[in-house]
This record gives sequence, C-alpha cells and structure tokens, in this order.
Amino acid sequence: MTEVTITVNGDAQTHDVEDRTLLVHFLRDHVGLTGTHVGCDTTQCGACTVHLDGKAVKSCTILAVAVDGAEVRTIEGMAEQGVLSAIQQAFKDHHGLQCGFCTPGMVMAGADMIRRYDGQLDEHTIREELDGNICRCTGYTNIVKALLSAAESHRATAS
Repeated sequence: MTEVTITVNGDAQTHDVEDRTLLVHFLRDHVGLTGTHVGCDTTQCGACTVHLDGKAVKSCTILAVAVDGAEVRTIEGMAEQGVLSAIQQAFKDHHGLQCGFCTPGMVMAGADMIRRYDGQLDEHTIREELDGNICRCTGYTNIVKALLSAAESHRATAS
C-alpha cells in the first residue's frame, strides 16, 4: 500500500491505495465521488474524463500513485454553491443527455474544450474534439448544441 494525496475539487484527499489503483477507482472507491463513471477501462469511451492539473484526462488509465500531489476536478466540482456551471446548465437546457452515463465525461471534456479554444467553437470542431467520448443514446446533436451554447456563454462573460 502507498499513501497518496490528491486534491480533489479543492479538498486534499489522503488514502492508502494499492499501487495498481486507477485514478477513477481512487475517486469512486476512496473519495466516494461516483459521478466519474467507469465505462471501458481502455480510454475508448471518455465516461471517466476528469481535469487533472487543469487538463482533461481519462482517469481509467492513470494510476493514482502517478498523480500523487496533483489537483483533480470531477463533475461534482463543476457546480458552485449548488448552482450549475454554465456548461451543466447548457446540457440541461438543450437536453444534451438521455441515459446520462456519458454526461459527466462529456461535460468535463467540453469544459476543457471551451477553455482551450476560449469559447471560439463551431460544430465541426466540437464533433472532432469529442471523438474520444462515446454516447450511445443521443446521436450527439443536443450535446453539440449544449456545447455551442456554453461556448457562447463563455464568450459573453469573457467580454
């Protein structure tokens, strides 16, 4: 067992873990945050996407011991004081979900995308960027609409 400290959504979390513990299992099993989903364990689906030191990563193939001392933001850390973030609100407003399994990963990937492009997104870019996030229910149309809306909100608040 190895002691690992990872700051998750602003709170330092120290736990003893097996060296083979994946970040996604650290978050779910040790920290108790189950919004980050385990879909494929091979980085194919993106359901486990979180922000690691400010960048979107798939947590199913990262060892917790490898990110000791890092900062992680999960879907649970997106809302502030019970108020949905702009991207979460956009997913709600544009019905960018059906079963909801992929939604946390889509939100986290989308937030990173909006940050990297400073809100300057178009449908083609969004679809290309979401290539590593699989949704089996929606056909992506409303997810794209939600991300376009969130990007527009980002640009409006940045002005």
